[in-house]
Amino acid sequence: MSAIHPLPELLISQIAAGEVVERPASVLKELLENSLDAGSREIDVQLAEGGVRQIRVADDGVGIAKDDLPLALARHATSKIATLDDLERVGTLGFRGEALAAIAAVARVQITSREAGSSHAWRIHGGEREPAPAALSAGSVLEVADLYFNTPARRKFLKSEATEFAHCDDVFRRIALARPDVALQLSHNARVTQRLPAADLARRLRELLGEEFMQHGRAVDVEAGPLRLFGHAALPAYSRGTRDAQFFYVNRRFVRDKLLAHALRQAYADILHGSRHPAFVLFLDIDPALVDVNVHPAKTEVRFRDGRAVHQLVFHALTRALGAPVASAGAGQSSADHAARTSAPAWPQHQAGLAVEQPTPAYFDMIRGATSATGLQANIHAPLQPSPAGDVQSMRLSGEAPAQPLGYAIAQLHGIYVLAQNQAGLVLVDMHAAHERILYEKLKHVLDGAPATQALLIPAVFSLGAQDMAAAADHADVLARLGFDVAAAGPHELVVRSVPALLARAPVADLVRALLAELREFPASNVIEARRNELLATMACHGAVRANRMLSLPEMNALLREMEATERADQCNHGRPTWTQLSIAELDRLFMRGQ
Repeated sequence: MSAIHPLPELLISQIAAGEVVERPASVLKELLENSLDAGSREIDVQLAEGGVRQIRVADDGVGIAKDDLPLALARHATSKIATLDDLERVGTLGFRGEALAAIAAVARVQITSREAGSSHAWRIHGGEREPAPAALSAGSVLEVADLYFNTPARRKFLKSEATEFAHCDDVFRRIALARPDVALQLSHNARVTQRLPAADLARRLRELLGEEFMQHGRAVDVEAGPLRLFGHAALPAYSRGTRDAQFFYVNRRFVRDKLLAHALRQAYADILHGSRHPAFVLFLDIDPALVDVNVHPAKTEVRFRDGRAVHQLVFHALTRALGAPVASAGAGQSSADHAARTSAPAWPQHQAGLAVEQPTPAYFDMIRGATSATGLQANIHAPLQPSPAGDVQSMRLSGEAPAQPLGYAIAQLHGIYVLAQNQAGLVLVDMHAAHERILYEKLKHVLDGAPATQALLIPAVFSLGAQDMAAAADHADVLARLGFDVAAAGPHELVVRSVPALLARAPVADLVRALLAELREFPASNVIEARRNELLATMACHGAVRANRMLSLPEMNALLREMEATERADQCNHGRPTWTQLSIAELDRLFMRGQ
């Protein structure tokens, strides 16, 4: 090895560029964030050859003073922080003062800027020390050309022009969703691809994600102390095969955080099929002092001072929004002309409950300890009763019966689907899937609260690593609340004397190891609840009405009323939809009426 020596400044900047400038999209992200930090209201982005040949960002922000232009391209020079206290309360998107210097080390950079109140603009090229006069009405224009021109090995790793532009377009969309109050335009090879005027969040969501996302989206807006979560989360009917419609922002900064991702997965776990991905655009506003954004060079990871509080807020807010009963979600609302066209069939005077199938006794053996205190067996055998709002025994749809979101049954198709009529048109219901969800929610409600525990005849003793042993000690209160009686049996051994009764037959060692691993990573872990829910879902599936069972009209109407009053009734326990709506307009198109 040669003697230790200091590295040249250019090489230092090129090493830093390897962390900050991964591809043209990384450059565009840094330039757009600088424009937003400058208070811009309009931003114009022009790309050439996927951003490899040129990235030009023009804004109407406050501009840069002549004397500050050389510093703008210097390493570790910034106007956004000055002290450690500033770093711990970062309120801007950028703050490190290294992005422009890193970009200038691997590309040709030119900055033209006019500070508010200046008689004219000034321009500086990378490598120059003194700016020159230039013409510009206001704001700044940053041009980055020939990315990786001096590091050809890095340039070989770039993909095709179409691929690099697609990554740039993704960055543009993320910024546009974060700031709907800013007008943005994107051009590629002199062709405008996106033109977004300043608007409210709902319009920006429609422009970038489409009307279908808004139709399936549920609004979220919850505050808890210094935290506020708002935005839109789509129901599972809009789930995707990829994560391309997932946008989470912390103080308007796009992030990919493990804690937040875990809370989101838990919120959707009960209603979304495992192979599908939810769609959402969510914003978390938090005191900057309660979150550390100085974690990753790309600033896409954060650390929360109180991760448990954030996890609980996200999980419970989404659970409430996605789990709202059909009746409260406003399903089946229609215009006056649809209502006028809807005729109403009559039905029998007496509406009975919908009886359930006999559940498999083996499942009750597994939870006998829990049912002895809660009366679960009696509950599962009880027939489903229609909600009071749906008690229309002596009414008819000709005008006296109340309008119901899922309408009223008119027929059954092949013993599988219930056909119902509401004000909007035709409702089709998968009766087994719908009844399965109803039973599942009832089972969960019965078992809410402190879990019944099962003492082990022979305590389970098994070895654990140092981290797991520490987690067992740190989270002893959490384990006790979940129904686990654990204690240290040695430096690397744990003894378990009791477990939740519902999980008495589960492998204790594997279960506790998985729980401790989750608790280490996520303080508000829901591993036990998820495992319990898996068993309850199986019970509900066996207890629900089967296909090919013929139901009477009163039984079908009882099912519809229960669906309207049940949380998460839009999906069964496996994430499949339980019902769908065909409007009068859609039916008209099928038969070309009015054409």
